[in-house]
Amino acid sequence: MADRILIFYGSYRSDRQGIRLAQWLVRAFAARGAAAELVDAKALDMPMLDRMYKEYAPGEAPPALADLAERIKAADAFVFVAGEYNWGVQPGLKNLTDHFLEEWFWRPAAIASYSAGRFAGARAGLAWHGILSEMGMVVVSSSLAVGGIGHAFDAAGEPSGDGGGALVRAFPRFADDLAWWTDAARTQRTRQAPPY
Repeated sequence: MADRILIFYGSYRSDRQGIRLAQWLVRAFAARGAAAELVDAKALDMPMLDRMYKEYAPGEAPPALADLAERIKAADAFVFVAGEYNWGVQPGLKNLTDHFLEEWFWRPAAIASYSAGRFAGARAGLAWHGILSEMGMVVVSSSLAVGGIGHAFDAAGEPSGDGGGALVRAFPRFADDLAWWTDAARTQRTRQAPPY
């Protein structure tokens, strides 16, 4: 069975650099046999959080929210492509995640951070680790960090330069780590129902 991986991206900027990283991750996981799918907060046009999905009466949630809730519940694992804004997290991605809670539980998550600078979004990645853990996910220890995001991919969306080369070298361990935890969580869910 192919691992069902949702890859979340949350920039709303008009000149989005990280989208190339998110799209490459979809292709890279697919090449390993996973069923990887991009979830782009901007394309979904998520509203600012007013009510969480669970706060709507059955059948009354906006269709896009209900559809995404089902896709999250059906997924085996998640990858969060986390850009760094002023030492913090992207508001678009944070807004998307906050619409849900129980839907995330008992699945592994991995973080791929990026920034224009040399720190490669590491501070955002660190912040996301705590956020995702609080939301009921097991965050794997391997991470990806791509600095100089504007130069890490060529015009065709393939990794290039020092940043792209580092990404290609780091990806196999990152993907192996996520795959191990994905299998472990899926196996445990078949053996025993989650405690809550």
